[in-house]
Amino acid sequence: MPFASITDHRNITFLISLAVGALLRRAARAGGPLILLFGLTIAGGIAGGITGGIATVPEDAGAAFGELTAGVAPAPEGAGEPIRPHAANPSYWEYEGRPVLLLGGSREDNLFQIPDLQEHLDALVAAGGNYVRNTMSSRDSGNVWPFHRRADGRYDLDRLDDAYFERFERLLELAVERDVIVQVELWDRFDFAREPWLENPYRPANNVNYTVEESGLEDDYQRHPNDNENPFFRTIPENDDNRLLLRYQQVQVDRLLEISLEYPNVLYTMDNETSGTPQWGAYWSDYIRRRAAEREVEVYTTEMWDDWDIRSEQHRHTLDHPERYGFADISQNNHNSSDQHWGNLQWVRRYTADRPRPLNNVKIYGADGGRFGTSRDGVERFWRNLLGGAASARFHRPESGIGLSGPAQASLRSARLLTERFDLVEATPDAEASLLENREENEAYLSRIPGGKYAVYFPDGGSVTLDLREDTGTFEVQWLDVAGSEWRRGPHVEGLHPVELQAPEAGHWIAVLTKS
Repeated sequence: MPFASITDHRNITFLISLAVGALLRRAARAGGPLILLFGLTIAGGIAGGITGGIATVPEDAGAAFGELTAGVAPAPEGAGEPIRPHAANPSYWEYEGRPVLLLGGSREDNLFQIPDLQEHLDALVAAGGNYVRNTMSSRDSGNVWPFHRRADGRYDLDRLDDAYFERFERLLELAVERDVIVQVELWDRFDFAREPWLENPYRPANNVNYTVEESGLEDDYQRHPNDNENPFFRTIPENDDNRLLLRYQQVQVDRLLEISLEYPNVLYTMDNETSGTPQWGAYWSDYIRRRAAEREVEVYTTEMWDDWDIRSEQHRHTLDHPERYGFADISQNNHNSSDQHWGNLQWVRRYTADRPRPLNNVKIYGADGGRFGTSRDGVERFWRNLLGGAASARFHRPESGIGLSGPAQASLRSARLLTERFDLVEATPDAEASLLENREENEAYLSRIPGGKYAVYFPDGGSVTLDLREDTGTFEVQWLDVAGSEWRRGPHVEGLHPVELQAPEAGHWIAVLTKS
């Protein structure tokens, strides 16, 4: 496999550009003219080969990046303790030292590319959201790609494009200011097949760096990306050992990490619903964790598999390796509905009980007119995840989900109302509905907190009997109208016997029982 010829001067230029870029960004945030002057002096006097903010890619940049920048990236002003599994209950997250339930919805996956990003984040936060997904994808109209595009329309993979990474950093900056957690996906398979591949800089016909024969890449892949036809996803030593392509992939990821490792509010997913080899995801997870360790930064990674059956062998490549993957994304379970959806979540909780970690849902499917269920399905899946012990729940973008629509915002607001009176981090789901009698399928789901607190979710009205035979005392009953985001007071009930709970009317309701 041929390699590009790159001089030592260009190596040094690129590495210095990474460090200077970080210094300039931090100086701009702090408003420090002396630091800014120092950075400009370095840039002008040592790295004179850098022009227009575009960096030259060295052959060994992947290896050298961590050595040069280790320990030089303090957290941005106002940033606190990083996102990490909660010390007292590692099935949930904590941020800035406090437990946090991640809730979200947005209209796009590659959120860093949208023009009205600040307004969209403000709307999310106003509704109670604190969690977004960000694929590093570029396949939509108006998007930019991570490499420099020449005047002739072809890309130069030896030069990174600042606009792409500036958009990414702006997302992280706006998010950290609002205490929003960003779950980043490095590779989106849909960028590497069919129509998007025809525009992708890595396509041989689109760049000046290699040919089909040199790269092993074809100019056309018309099969669904689920087939994993493109060898772009097999470059690592354990697969095809394509060092030419891997070098460009490493440099792209290094630039991303140079930015993201400065922020405490970032989680990392290797792929979007991949059907690739387990070695591919493991390689990039280890790569990110190694880069972070070089800079003494704490990070958490996962892989997102394509299989809708969360119990499948594919998902166990993540579930069986907590030493590598600090959380699991179980979004594909949100293709399922009703008791199967709930049961799969409870199965994962049992399967990982010896090494519990957060179970994230960065994509909740379901929208009227879409292919993955109705809008009602989407809302039901959201609430089953919350009552079922998941660490995060985010509505997928339209038309596969309800995004940040009115019904999505109502659920976000209602979820915050619920957690004010019922702490899900302290609760345990009734996995087998053992305390619910006279229950039909998908009629009600229960979570409880020791000491006399119960929360029962009714997807569409109905009534069930809650077994309080083992619990004494008087209980206050309050009903949360999910669609209206408001409470209604119910009658008090007595413990030591079964209690019938009748939802006030059809629709999504949650009964909260609290011992007086």
